[in-house]
Amino acid sequence: MLEPAIAALMDPHFDGKRYQRDDLVLHGEPRDGVWVDGTFGRGGHSRALLQQLAPSARLIVFDRDPVAIEAARELAATDGRVTVRHSPFAAMQTELAAMGITQVNGILLDVGVSSPQIDDGSRGFSFMREGPLDMRMDTTSGQTAAEWLAEASIDDMREVIKSYGEERFAFQIAKAIAARRAQQDISTTTQLAELVAGVVRTREKGQHPATRTFQAIRIHINRELEELASALAAALNLLAPQGRLAVISFHSLEDRVVKRFMAAAANPGAETARLPLRESERPQPLLRLRGKLVADESETAANPRARSAVLRVAERTDTPLPAAGGAAFLAGIANIHGTGVNA
Repeated sequence: MLEPAIAALMDPHFDGKRYQRDDLVLHGEPRDGVWVDGTFGRGGHSRALLQQLAPSARLIVFDRDPVAIEAARELAATDGRVTVRHSPFAAMQTELAAMGITQVNGILLDVGVSSPQIDDGSRGFSFMREGPLDMRMDTTSGQTAAEWLAEASIDDMREVIKSYGEERFAFQIAKAIAARRAQQDISTTTQLAELVAGVVRTREKGQHPATRTFQAIRIHINRELEELASALAAALNLLAPQGRLAVISFHSLEDRVVKRFMAAAANPGAETARLPLRESERPQPLLRLRGKLVADESETAANPRARSAVLRVAERTDTPLPAAGGAAFLAGIANIHGTGVNA
């Protein structure tokens, strides 16, 4: 989704409903201003953005992963427009305020675990690779997946696996984990994957039985939905009029958070629609929806992991923010599947 994401931020005529890769408009004058890549990863999006930015522009990049930050600092050493922050994207407003920045022209968020993280067995994200059961995006802080599984109650494990993994065998998996840890620690990816496979007897064709459980534990350990909700609120607070927000998500829970937040900010008058108010008295949109895109056949052929990717795009209007700022639009995405998602 690299080209569509860059077009979503840079092309003034971008329309997700009618977007064609051949229509990509990125050959105009270089853009000035301040831009944010909230998920640097290994820098693919950042490098593509920099090709479209003027020498006087700034690109602030964020990531929680120390390995990603090392790569980002290497880029910053060769391009003075880049500033690096080892921080979750949820903290972007605070981090930017400390730099004296209160408005930006565009924000890109590529949500979830990255391919390099999955492919590195030592990170513990993949049930296909032997490694320590870590799963932390930021390996310098926080509780590992193994530490959480060693102490979580059966009810807590069931709720996490059911809510974040949408796993119908959540209770059976939680009981099996509790029984196993009473005998020995569950400290590696293959130990957990084999345990789950022994409990989950049926699964969608082509999907490993542990897929949903690994996803759920990873989301919980990294507070991914809470971080995403906070990041969306911060993005709305930061965007200048006509500034763009582009978010790529890879599973339904993430996409649901993005969709509901954007819809709430684009139609803040929905709750007053039945009241006898003049149009001028109704809350005005803070975001203008620019559509969504899913990965096409060429993208999924080149990168099978992109098959579930969804890109949603919105543009900031001129309407002043409410007193509560972007947080005013989080109520509609709270408690998705009982997970209590709040900023």
